[in-house]
Amino acid sequence: MATPVQEFDAIRATIQHYIDGVQTGQSAEMRKAFHEDATIFGYIGPDLFAGPIQGLYDWHDGNGAATEVEIRVVSVDVGETGATARLEIDNWTGHRFTDFFTLLKVDGEWKIMNKVFHLHG
Repeated sequence: MATPVQEFDAIRATIQHYIDGVQTGQSAEMRKAFHEDATIFGYIGPDLFAGPIQGLYDWHDGNGAATEVEIRVVSVDVGETGATARLEIDNWTGHRFTDFFTLLKVDGEWKIMNKVFHLHG
């Protein structure tokens, strides 16, 4: 069964909250994309950055707006109530990231449940 295009649009709208938060430096905007129990995992150098998504908000609030950032959603895969998305991010305050999101449709709304990232050297 094909996934209705509206589901892709709804996922893109969720991801747009994340993108808008990155660009403006406002974790309050970013927060709209994530489930309250979301988690984050990735490495910063040799150190594992892992735990509740609040860690991302804290880092981002200290980092500020990323007005020169370039973000591309390069893939979205939907399986009814679950989905994955991959973003390529250049120049997030001088850094390059690959983000992998898992999303879940919760009470009719898509939310990011988990972010796994790769910080490019």
